[in-house]
Amino acid sequence: MSTPSPVPAPASSRSHVWVWMVLLALAAVLGWRGWIWWRAQSAHEHAVASGTVERLDALTGRVDALRRDQRAQLQRLQQADATNRVLRDELLGIGQRAALLEASLARLADPDRHGAQALRLDETELLLMLGEQRLLIAGDLDGARRAYALASGVLEGVDDPSYLSLRQVLVQERAALDALGTEPRAAALARLDAFAQQLRMQPPPAAMDTVPANAPWWRRAFGGLVQVQPTDRAIAMHGSDRRQAELGLQIELSLARAAAERRDVDGFRQAIGRADLWLTRLWPESPALRQQRDRLQTLAALPLSLPLPTLGSTLQQLRQLRAAP
Repeated sequence: MSTPSPVPAPASSRSHVWVWMVLLALAAVLGWRGWIWWRAQSAHEHAVASGTVERLDALTGRVDALRRDQRAQLQRLQQADATNRVLRDELLGIGQRAALLEASLARLADPDRHGAQALRLDETELLLMLGEQRLLIAGDLDGARRAYALASGVLEGVDDPSYLSLRQVLVQERAALDALGTEPRAAALARLDAFAQQLRMQPPPAAMDTVPANAPWWRRAFGGLVQVQPTDRAIAMHGSDRRQAELGLQIELSLARAAAERRDVDGFRQAIGRADLWLTRLWPESPALRQQRDRLQTLAALPLSLPLPTLGSTLQQLRQLRAAP
């Protein structure tokens, strides 16, 4: 009996296998190529992103550098502006000084004003002002007389007839200064100092309050034990009371001296009045006390201001004449 031969596969089935195999190979190739393309595209995008970030960083750095340069330029511009303002102010000052110098030279060169005459008038005005200030502030009557004498000598060199009346006023003011005698404030201060000096040399009340030999027997017997004082005022005889009273008297005399220095008549008289009260605390009722109080009243009545209504009239008239066109 014979063996049956195998049945061959149909040709269409084998062709389908080959087709699927080709398709699978083609799909694998396409997948591999797609994966390679994706990898390349991803790398390209990453490179592009990295380049963009680097460019942004570079741009940011350049912007920061530009801002720093801009701030530096702004500071330089501000410094240049400040320098220009300083230079402008200096130029203005130089221009003003130049204008003043030109005006001064024009006044000196003006034939109508006579430069030498203008200088003499300036010197006369300065001497008159110095004399007035020395008299009013320092009480230096002799210095004021010397200054007025120098002003008179300088004014004699001015040959302009319009200043003739000024020389006459100056002569009258000098005559009033010569007739003044002693400056009132200096005289008051001298008499106040003499009073204070004499008061310090005066003996204490105990040395003055001795019992007379012809006194009654009870006064001679009990004069050293019993002291009689007025009821309206207490006399500081010993210890701290007398030292305080002496200190108060010296303070009031110092206040009176300070008021006289500034020509304060009211303050001077008030200080003298308070010194009189302290004097009654230091000395008992006696002819010596009345004499000292009379001296204080005389001091309080002394004038402190200058009885010179013409003081400064020459200087005022000189300024009016020079200010006239």
